[in-house]
This record gives sequence, structure tokens and C-alpha cells, in this order.
Amino acid sequence: MHANYERRPVRVLLIHVSDLSAKECDRRGMISRRSLVIGLAVLLSPASVLAQHERDQDRARRAVERGEALPLSDILARVRPKLGGEVVGVSFERKKGRWVYEFKVIRLGGTLVEVYVDAASAAVVREEEH
Repeated sequence: MHANYERRPVRVLLIHVSDLSAKECDRRGMISRRSLVIGLAVLLSPASVLAQHERDQDRARRAVERGEALPLSDILARVRPKLGGEVVGVSFERKKGRWVYEFKVIRLGGTLVEVYVDAASAAVVREEEH
């Protein structure tokens, strides 16, 4: 444990989380933007997020079984080069009458982008930068 744990518990936790990511702290001890995003996601992920993930999986499985969507593995094989970063989250939802995979991607420089991909055709429908 860090010697100043009592005074800086959040920073210590984020440093430990950053050890799991590709980037660690820089020379000045500052947390990288990517590590901060990942650390906050871990800290703020309630049980409801897990429940949502399970619902997404069930919906996706049923849509694939009905032939309305391609499996996530097929979608990733087709679109990964177009995503331009590291996938840190995926959800499956119905938008405007079609099934869509929503990928949360951290691009070079730490920019978080949501990339929406048509689940039936693997076409990138839209991107939103945050």
C-alpha cells in the first residue's frame, strides 16, 4: 500500500487500476487520461451495469438465433480496423427499428468515442466523440 493511503485514497486506487492498463503514471505521478477513464469505470460500475450486460447478451443471442443480427465475434472481425482504438465496452440495443452494437472505444490520445454498428450488416452507422 501507498504510505499516504489515508490522505489520498482515490489516487491510490486509480494508480492500482492503472497498473492493469497499458499506460501507467507519467514522471510527475499524473494519471493518464485512459487510466482515469478505466479507473472511474471500475469505481462507478454498480450491479445494475452487470444486469444490463446480461440483458444485452440475452437480447443479442435471441436476435442472432432469429437471424436479425450477426454474432459479436463476426461484427468485431469486420469492424475492429475501423474502430481506431481499444474497445472498452459494448452494448446491444434497438435503435430506429434495427439492432445496433454500441462500442465504447478509447482512441489514441485518450478520446472516448461511441461507435454504433448495424448488427445485421456490420456497417458503421454513427460515431459520437465525448
